[in-house]
Parts: sequence; structure tokens; C-alpha cells
Amino acid sequence: MTADALTDTRSGFSLKQYAICLEGIVWREGLRFLHQRERFVSALVRPLVWLFIFAAGFRQVLGVSIIPPYETYVLYEEYITPGLMAMIQLFNGMQTSLSMVYDREMGNMRTLLVSPLPRWFLLSSKLIAGTVVSVLQVYAYLAIAWFWEIEPPPIGYLTVLPALLLCGMMLGALGMLISSAIKQLENFAGVMNFVIFPMFFASSALYPLWRIKESSPFLYYVCLFNPFTHAVELTRFALYAKINWVSLAAVCALTLVFMVGAIIAYDPARGIIARRGAPGGEA
Repeated sequence: MTADALTDTRSGFSLKQYAICLEGIVWREGLRFLHQRERFVSALVRPLVWLFIFAAGFRQVLGVSIIPPYETYVLYEEYITPGLMAMIQLFNGMQTSLSMVYDREMGNMRTLLVSPLPRWFLLSSKLIAGTVVSVLQVYAYLAIAWFWEIEPPPIGYLTVLPALLLCGMMLGALGMLISSAIKQLENFAGVMNFVIFPMFFASSALYPLWRIKESSPFLYYVCLFNPFTHAVELTRFALYAKINWVSLAAVCALTLVFMVGAIIAYDPARGIIARRGAPGGEA
């Protein structure tokens, strides 16, 4: 078979074949999630601890004034709920990336990446699968929070879905980009903590930006340029059937940047495959 014929064979895929590939990757990620019940429990424990314990202690200290998208004063528990929803997606994005590091060491990732389907589609499918799992976790958290009297407008449960999908894609793409530079599974836990905690605490997840600005203008600008802040604010407004256009633009742009960076990083000519195991790369 000539090189041209091989190229035609590998590039002439139908929409049905793309759909089958996407379904297979999403189904595999879903089965992995179902078999790892500890992962589901741990994803809910973190935000619920903040909601049930820390929020109860901070309620008297951190009063929240009337700020968009709220039309009245809100309790601290209600204010931090969008931040805790985004935290679930942040941790899930990093855990999905951790599974990619594991798959790469075990050889499963190499099998996926040598598929004739375009690499950008394979990585995008992996990203979509992780996002779907994170959205399910967020809705499970919202169901529990409802019994704690965290009740956004009923329409908010629907309008927040596009925001969750966008934020899940952005945070998952960030994790995918980070995973491309991790050579050993043991090193990923340290990198996760180095990324997750600064992003979470230096954001509007736990306290309004105007309060941060009053105490530290420098920290305010750090929070303002933190991608996680825009994920939180996009989720916060969408939960009340509103749109934060600045955060929407930031999340869309950063998703594209992180995704393109991950695709380049996993490119066999100059990415992780070339650095590890490919001819001329590292052993």
C-alpha cells in the first residue's frame, strides 16, 4: 500500500466511526468511575466538609453583601456553593489526568494514541469523558446540598449545565496539559497539590474579590487572573440563570489554549511519546 493510500485510509472516517470511538472512551471512563466508588465518595467529602463544617464556623465572620448575581443578602453556605462545585471539577480533572499518567505507564495510553483516528479527537474524547463524570459528581453534590437548604432557583439546575460542561473542559484540559509533562506516577501527587490548592484558595471560591482587594491589592490581581476564579464566577452566575460574559470569554479562551497545548504535548514528534520510548527519545 502506498503512502497516499494509507493516508486516505486513515483520514477517511465517517461520523459513525467517530461516534463509536467517542462512545467507547466515554463508556470506559464511566466504568472506571463506577468501579472506583472511593473516588466518588472522596469527590463529595471535600466540598461537604467545607459546607457542613467550615461554612458554619465562617458564617458569623464572613458576611456576604449584595453582589451580582445575588439580589438579596445570602448566607455564606450559599455563597461558597459555586466554588465547591468548581472544586469538584478541579479535583476530577486532576484525577482524570492522573489516570492518563497511569495508563501511559501501563501501556494503555500508547495503545490509544497509535489509533488511526486523529490524535486531537482521541484527547478530546478523553476530555469529554472526564467532564461528563465531573458533571455527574456536581449534581450529586447539589442533591445533598438541597437538604442543607442550599436552594438556587429551579431553573438554575438547568442553566448551570452548559457552564459546568465548559468549566469541566477547561479544568480537564489543564490537567491533561500538566499530565503530559509528568514522567512518573509518583511525581503527580505533588504536582496536583502545587496546582490545586493555590488555584482554589487564590480565587473567589471562598470569599468575594472585593474583600480580597480591601486586604491585599496584589492578591486581588492574582485572583483576578486565576483561571479557577472565572470557572467559579461562570458557575455562580449560571446557577442563577445569568451570564458573566467576562468569565465566559475567559473560560472559552483558556479551554482552547490548554487543549491546544495538550495536543501539541502529546504529539509524537515533539511531545511525551517522543521523549519517552520513541526512537531517539529518552528510555
